[in-house]
Amino acid sequence: METKYHVEIKQASKAMKANPEAAAAVLKGAVSSKMLSRMKKEYVTCPVVNADVPFLDCFACVSFIRRVKGVVHCAGLEKKLRA
Repeated sequence: METKYHVEIKQASKAMKANPEAAAAVLKGAVSSKMLSRMKKEYVTCPVVNADVPFLDCFACVSFIRRVKGVVHCAGLEKKLRA
């Protein structure tokens, strides 16, 4: 996939409410509980829906390519959970 957007990851003071299916998708991978608790307090301004989205939802999205040094590389296709 080709990167269309570079989206900065921002820190929230409290955990944002993420989609439970997205959290389950993240838990399937090799993410430690410490990393997961940090991810719950992060959010991005999604260029596809033009709104603030919890990072866990972004991580489980089909448009998510990679995360590098506090920046998400996004394909910008659509906002949909991976199967």
